[in-house]
Amino acid sequence: MAAYIIAFIEVTDPEQYAQYMKRTPAAIAAHGGRFIVRGGEKITLEGPAENRRIVVLEFPTFEQAKTFFNSPEYQHARSFRDGAANASFVLVDGWTATS
Repeated sequence: MAAYIIAFIEVTDPEQYAQYMKRTPAAIAAHGGRFIVRGGEKITLEGPAENRRIVVLEFPTFEQAKTFFNSPEYQHARSFRDGAANASFVLVDGWTATS
């Protein structure tokens, strides 16, 4: 079953954050993942206004998503996000007909 990492990111230093963005695609792909959402236009339909950048990643399995997040490749890329953004990441199982 597919799994998704949903990230809410408040970018505080766009130039530094751009360095992180350059390094994440290869780490994601190396673990079977792909971008579903990578920023883009958004509108809050209900609740408090959401002004953070939203990123959604899809992985074939929950375990592959966890392996990606803890991998040396991603941890290296993540080091470029330090001081450039405040982020919250959530890993969730996808839906199946039996869920």
